[in-house]
Amino acid sequence: MDQKGLRELEYRCIQEEPPWCTAACPIHVDVRTFVGHMGHERWADAWKVLRKHMPLPAILGRICDAPCESRCKRGEAGDAIRIGALERTCVQTEPPALRILPMPSNGKRVAVAGSGLSSLTAAWDLARKGYAVTVFEARQQPGAGLRRFHPHQLPSEIIEEEIDKLSSLGITFELGCDPDSEEIASRILDSFNAIYLGLDTVSGRVWNVERDDQGAICVDAKSQATRRTGLFAGGQTNSPVWQTAQGRWAAISIDRYLQGVSLTAGRDKEGPFETRLFISLKDVAPLPAVPLPEGQGAYPPADARDEARRCLQCECLECVKVCAYLEKFGAYPKKYAREIYNNLSIVIGEHPANRLINSCSLCGLCEQVCPNDFAMQDLCLEARRTMVKNGKMPPAAHEFALLDMAFSLSNRFAMARHQPGCETSEYAFFPGCQLCASAPGQVTEVYAHLRATLAGGVGLMLGCCGAPAHWAGSQAQCDGHTADFTTQWESLGKPQMILACASCLRLFKEHLPMIPAVSLWSVLDMHPPQVKASENSRTVAVHDPCTTRHEAELQACVRRLLDKAGVAVQELALGQEETECCGFGGLMQNANSDLAHEVAQRRAGRDPVDYIAYCAMCRDNLVATGKRILHLLDLYFPDPQHTDPALRPRPGWTQRQQNRAWLKSKLLKNLWNEVPPEMESHQNIKLEISRQVAERMDRRRILEEDLQRVIQHAEASGERLFHPASGHYKAAYAPHKVTFWVEYSPTGDGYVVHNAYAHRMEVYGP
Repeated sequence: MDQKGLRELEYRCIQEEPPWCTAACPIHVDVRTFVGHMGHERWADAWKVLRKHMPLPAILGRICDAPCESRCKRGEAGDAIRIGALERTCVQTEPPALRILPMPSNGKRVAVAGSGLSSLTAAWDLARKGYAVTVFEARQQPGAGLRRFHPHQLPSEIIEEEIDKLSSLGITFELGCDPDSEEIASRILDSFNAIYLGLDTVSGRVWNVERDDQGAICVDAKSQATRRTGLFAGGQTNSPVWQTAQGRWAAISIDRYLQGVSLTAGRDKEGPFETRLFISLKDVAPLPAVPLPEGQGAYPPADARDEARRCLQCECLECVKVCAYLEKFGAYPKKYAREIYNNLSIVIGEHPANRLINSCSLCGLCEQVCPNDFAMQDLCLEARRTMVKNGKMPPAAHEFALLDMAFSLSNRFAMARHQPGCETSEYAFFPGCQLCASAPGQVTEVYAHLRATLAGGVGLMLGCCGAPAHWAGSQAQCDGHTADFTTQWESLGKPQMILACASCLRLFKEHLPMIPAVSLWSVLDMHPPQVKASENSRTVAVHDPCTTRHEAELQACVRRLLDKAGVAVQELALGQEETECCGFGGLMQNANSDLAHEVAQRRAGRDPVDYIAYCAMCRDNLVATGKRILHLLDLYFPDPQHTDPALRPRPGWTQRQQNRAWLKSKLLKNLWNEVPPEMESHQNIKLEISRQVAERMDRRRILEEDLQRVIQHAEASGERLFHPASGHYKAAYAPHKVTFWVEYSPTGDGYVVHNAYAHRMEVYGP
């Protein structure tokens, strides 16, 4: 990803876009933050927000006409927030202390004609940039126009206090000097580097400047520049906040003019503009505004708090709201894109975003709910591929899953056969690795059903589709497997593949488009087996695998099968195209097991009713949280060993491999009369493992076979440590990138395992 690609990604995330109220405000007051402070009765903090964005907040805060209210999103669900009333309430509270220091002079002088709101704003902003500012006022009091136009809202002492702040910045006031007189105008033109005419109190009739057909001074709307060089004007409006805005824009233009740079470059978002921020009002209940006391323009403090608490605090975060992964890392896609870019740019040193990159389930829910289709999964997958290509992927992230995939592709499990008694295959059943690992008995029954109902021969292929390599970013490994699978498929005569796993179906579509593939559920929908499970009259919530997000017809097939089984379907709040991952996808379980468990718990807690899944890994992950959940095959091919299939336990990692190996051996022996593969020597070692140690091994992804290898190596080589007090041996062995440790002791014809752990890393050195 280059800088251009990063910028394009960052632009797609709209979380940092301003809310509608701020975008509608001519001077872009941070209304969301201001109202938030008001809702928590943090009056001083609210004051600071106004001071940050408003010149003369004690004045403008009392008379602001609040055009922002017309764009308030709360107004689409009840009444708009009374932002103007909240501003008036705030500025009537005690302001926090403010220290004003004059800025160092830059040696240039600016004249400001008039002391209306636009003029005082221009003076304030220019003085803070180091200009020597002189304000010319015809009357004997600065701010006379404000006193005249807003006699009730602006007490004299408030105006005087704000004028004193201007004086503290070094601004000079020449009173009784009418800028509409030729004498004063001539003096100003001769003595100052730039001039601002405040048209809210000055007519400008003697300034010899071009006017339009209506007699108004021609002013450029973007820069407030007149047709006379060095002369700027603004404030010709009845809106106080627009007067302020035009004075501010003129100050910016004067600063640019005196620096000799463009007056208009980079100013596209000055003034009101259209924000791209999105906020869903789907679950927002309409609320009326808190009524103002009769005849008052401000709220009592308690009412101000209640009114402010109606604010929606607009922000997008649509993806973060539904994704525990995005929420867990404390930010949102725009920031994550920057973190990932920086992470990939590091040559030597720590890579702090590795965990962020590898924890994504790649499920695509973020893209589904994002108004701009930001695909965090694409970003993370591309980052993984880059890390693998550059040799920067830590083994701990995905090594176990890749080794499990290697097992599934080995002679221990993988096979391809025509249907017994057939020399050709019109179809081939590919159950995938996880259904075989979870419920091998159901695989045999499904295969028998397919052979009985489909004509032309139904072959069988066992193995893995290559999803772990794809998810791990190991593109070369994925491509190599794709080529091998294609060769096996061709050896069966290019049959149509029947896939039980949604992840397999998705991978086939993306990486093996030349192979015709159909979901098992579509086939069973057309050739339904007899319902065998008892008590099927129940209501369940369907958990759709995340890899079926865009497979509407497949999801419909599942629901038709449930209907045929007499099961009533209840849809989850996040289901079908917005379904959540179970925590297995994208190898989240390997890279961040704690987060994966949290994801599974979150999914399991969406509804109290029993769930039904049609992905073996989804079912096993969710049942591991204590959730009652069936697999769709439990309705048609129930396991007689489990009277309550909704609580059938999730097999551990060791059992999952053993189930695959058992399935192949049984099928070879019973259907093809072939001898199963011989066991390797280390597999004959007998181990006694307590349940506590077995659970610890499963959490650490240590297989019994790993320990068998360690013990065989230790006993054969003598490379082991002995503890005289306990009588235990401790040994280590690294059959690949992982080093396994086991504490054991001999017993009878085997060994007792007391503890085991592993280091999933490579250590380089002399």
